[in-house]
This record gives sequence, C-alpha cells and structure tokens, in this order.
Amino acid sequence: MHLDANNSQYLIVWNGSERYWTSGPWNGKIFSLIPEMRANYIFNFSYVDNENESYFTYSLYNPAIISRFLMDVSGQVKMLTWLEGTKEWNLFWAQPRQQCEVYAYCGAFGTCNENTLPFCNCLQGFRESNATDWNLSDYSAGCVRNTPLQQCGNTSVVNGQRDRFWEYSNMRLPEYPQSLSVGSNVECESACLNNCSCTAYAYGSDGCSIWTVNLLNLQQLSGNDGSGKTLYLRLAASEFPVAKNKKRAIIGAVAGSVGALLVGLVFAFVWKRQRRFVFAKTKAVEGSLVAFAYRDLQNATKNFSEKLGGGGFGSVFKGTLPDSSVIAVKKLQSISQGEKQFRTEVSTIGTIQHVNLVRLRGFCSEGSKRLLVYDYMQNSSLDAHLFNEKESKIFDWQTRYQIALGTARGLAYLHEKCRDCIIHCDIKPENILLDAEFCPKVADFGLAKLMGREFSRVLTTMRGTRGYLAPEWISGVAITAKADVYSYGMMLFELVSGRRNSEQLQDGKVRFFPTWAASVVIEGGDILDLLDPKLGRNADSEELKKICRVAAWCIQDDENHRPTMGQIVQILEGVLDVNPPPIPRSLQAFVDNQEHIVFFTESDQISQARGNPSSSDQSKSTTSTMSS
Repeated sequence: MHLDANNSQYLIVWNGSERYWTSGPWNGKIFSLIPEMRANYIFNFSYVDNENESYFTYSLYNPAIISRFLMDVSGQVKMLTWLEGTKEWNLFWAQPRQQCEVYAYCGAFGTCNENTLPFCNCLQGFRESNATDWNLSDYSAGCVRNTPLQQCGNTSVVNGQRDRFWEYSNMRLPEYPQSLSVGSNVECESACLNNCSCTAYAYGSDGCSIWTVNLLNLQQLSGNDGSGKTLYLRLAASEFPVAKNKKRAIIGAVAGSVGALLVGLVFAFVWKRQRRFVFAKTKAVEGSLVAFAYRDLQNATKNFSEKLGGGGFGSVFKGTLPDSSVIAVKKLQSISQGEKQFRTEVSTIGTIQHVNLVRLRGFCSEGSKRLLVYDYMQNSSLDAHLFNEKESKIFDWQTRYQIALGTARGLAYLHEKCRDCIIHCDIKPENILLDAEFCPKVADFGLAKLMGREFSRVLTTMRGTRGYLAPEWISGVAITAKADVYSYGMMLFELVSGRRNSEQLQDGKVRFFPTWAASVVIEGGDILDLLDPKLGRNADSEELKKICRVAAWCIQDDENHRPTMGQIVQILEGVLDVNPPPIPRSLQAFVDNQEHIVFFTESDQISQARGNPSSSDQSKSTTSTMSS
C-alpha cells in the first residue's frame, strides 16, 4: 500500500506493479471511495498535503478504545477495534470490500468465488501447493498439477492418451493472454495443443486467446450479466473419467432407446385409460423434504407461467401437484454451492417448523438449477393488502395486531429457538405471507446463508432492502439478529399507517412516517392520528401506542438499545410493559437524504465521540425499559 501524492489517494498494488484498489482522492473529509468514513464516530481522520509533505493520519475520539490498522494475507487493508466485552477484534471496515477483488488472491491455478467459503479452490486437476498455508487462509502460493501434461504437439500421444480440456463457464479470465489469429474454437484448441507451454485457451467473439504462464486472478462469477467467459483448462487425459468402449456404448444407446420407447408407450396407455396426469416417480425423500425433478416442477407450474412475485433471492411461481395441492416454487438466483452443500443447507431449513413460518415442502437440485417448493399462501403477502388501493379487504386493527404478534413469534423462533440463530436479513411486508385465515408466516428465512451470506465474518456489502436496513449494514460492524429487529420496527410503522414509510410529496419533499410517529409517541400527541385513515380511527389506542413504542425502540441507532424478538413477543402479549423511547437520530437523515442512508450528521458524530449527551446516549438498555 502506498500514497500517490500527486492525486491525494492511496493505492494497493500486487507484486509492485498490478494496482487493484484505490482509496479515491481526498475530498476534504473522506477518501471518496471509502463511504464508511462518513458513518464514523470512533476515528478522527485527517489528510495533510502541502509543498513539503503529504500524509494521512487518524486518531481516536475516545483514547480508551484500542484500534489496529493493518494489511494481512487477505490482501485487504483493515481497520479494527477491540471489544472488551467479547474479547475479540471488531472489523470497522475493510478495503477492497470484495475478497475476490484482491489481485491473484488465490495464487496460480486457484479460482476465487465470493459465494463459497473458503473463497479459494484449486482448479480441476490441481491441488494446494502448501496445504499448511491454505489451512491458515493464506492462498497466495496457489496450486500445482496432480498429473504432468502428457504431450507436446497436436499429434503426439503418450500411452495411447492425449491431453484434453476441462471446460469452465462464466469465469473472469486470467491475466496475460496471448491473442492468436484463428477462425474457430477447434483451431484455437489445436493451437494450444501444439504449444508445449500452453495451459489454457478461450475462444469467443473477441477471438482466440491462449495462456502459456501460470493462470492468475481467476474468478468464478455468479451473475448473468454477460461478463463471464468460458475457459478451457488443459489437463492430462488421466484427469478425466475413463471412456467406455464405443461398441458397448452404441449397443447401450440402442437398447436404451428401445427401452425408453416401451416405457413411453406404457405411460401413454395408462394416461389414456385412466385420464389422469402421471407424476414421474423421480422423487426421493430427504428427511421430511421431497427431492423434485426439474421436469416435474416445470409441469406443475405450466413451465413457470404464473409468476407470483420476485425479489433478491429469486422469482416465485404458482403450481399444482398431481394430488391437486397448490404450491409456490421459488427459482433461486446466483446459487453456486455444490450439490452436497446445497442439500445440507436445505435439509436444515426443512427441519424448522413453526406456525408463523412458511413450510418448506421440497427442493430441486439438477445441474445449475436450484429451486425450493413451499406451501402456497392463499392471501398473498402483507404488502398486497397494505399498499394496494384496489384491494377490497381492509385489515381491521385486530387483524393488524395479530399479524404483528405472529410475525414477532416467527422471528423469535428463528433467533432464539433454533439450534443455530437464523438471521433473516430481509424482513419487509413482501416477505410476510398470509394463509387462508390471515395467519402471518415469515417467508425466505434461511436463504441468506443459503445464498452464501456468512455471518461468522463481517459483511462489508449492503444486503436486504433499502428503507428497512439497520445502520450496521453501512457502518461495517458485525451483523446480528438485531438487524432483523430494526427491519421489523420499520415494518410495524407501515402496518400502522397502511402506507410506505417514505413517500414523495408533490413539492418534491419526502414524507417519512417514522419521524412523525416517533415524535407523536414521545411528545404525547393524539396516537390515533397515526392510524391508517381507512380504519376511521377505529383501534384500541393502548395497543396502538404499544405498537408504536415498540417500533421506535426497534429502530434505535445502537443495536444494544433495541429489544430482542422474544421481548417484543412478551410486550405484545401483555407480559412486559414498554416505556417511551428516545427519538433515533438517524430518522431525520432519511428525510434529508433520499438517495443514501446517512445515520449520523458530522456534528452528531463529534458530539457523541467527545462524550456530550444526546438522545441516544441518554437512553437506557432495552431490558431496563421493560418490567414484568
């Protein structure tokens, strides 16, 4: 890492030459490409630049805090503070944010994947060059071949075998390619085989490229934006499965075709005689879950023709099984887990049963296809009833209160009753489904981990839905179950008002309901003014006050001031009381900045860091605000 004084920025380079990260120039307050510096009340940053010197410094507002700034084998710069209570280091921020942005992080012939842990894996036919270092999460030594290449030249053959190519799709190609003028993929492959040093090739719209050096900076991509390319990795023939005898394969193919034809005739006969849809017997039970064949789900959903909705995890389609039961099929996006890991995670989700959680019935895992099968909820999702003016049924207050309570029970079960705490990460009305009796059921739980969102380390990229995100998603601290509590509080405000929390007004200003609601609750205004106008002030005022107080406690800036979901259940059940909360300082920032979520003004940061009292500082912990 070094300072580029001419441009007032810091750079990280690999091997002295390959630049893979920049801080961006100093803009007077922060380095422009490190937005986390804005949401800071721990460090005081400064940058000195004059004719004699240029340098960056930081100090602590509170000298009692222990901090570190380092670059380690991850290839990232990191800022950490010591947490005395848990006796561990807390990551304040890391740059670059994505581990795979670090140049050659996985070394030669290693590939990086943001959706798996560990991030690095050796390519097919290779193994770790230093297993001890890999176990210590230092992958820089890369990988070495299991078997040397067998030939040099297109026609030479060793032991009756020729080198072959292993196909990798949707890859970020390695560095240092050599371009060749050839007219086809076959010619490109031949050129690589004829070159004794060639280790891989790629052929596409931009022509033929071969690599004659170690493959560096490979990454397995998960998106479908077209940026991924196909790489053909050269391996010894022994690294491939042994081919079967051709004659036997031909006989097998003929026999298989005849057998398939006979089976087809039998199925057609049964269908014709019994006039019913035959469900293919390809199901296997894994625990209480059904392993569906992809073709079965295609048939059940009429080739995924009736879309119910979609979100960050994928799209949902309505389907009907042969026994006439209605299902919801979710086609997952950006899943790169292996078959075994996917089944393990899905089996864990399948064991979680609660009246306020959507039941997982089964799954499908074929090739790159990953689907989940749920019970169908007749009354759609909560947002369809709250925000759809055409919706004929208007939820009365009692129904809304029961939805709030049931949702809290479901989340409390995930957080506190499961063997491992399950953090949802995307609580919002769209993910609260309603059955025939309007009983709320939390959907999409467990998918955050299934999608590769690990919480054993700090997440440095924002997930979830803007408007429901807790401050810690921005500030870079570890994500806990209290992030769900924050999102739940934001959803409670929408349940009360029947409108989205943030609304654009005709004069261009933004109406932010939680700010108004919190002030009414704290200053003792008419609580019924907050109620959805469609209800005509028809609600239990004490229950309404309780809901609004809970919501305001849930969205406190400091997660230690927020209640647990278990405590929220007890409050809504009447077991615990709840006192008036302080107004979170972040509420006004939502109104001031429509495009970005800013949790502290500069004056607030300095005031809090220097020990001056503020509303958040004066608030007590959640447990002290409630009494049995």
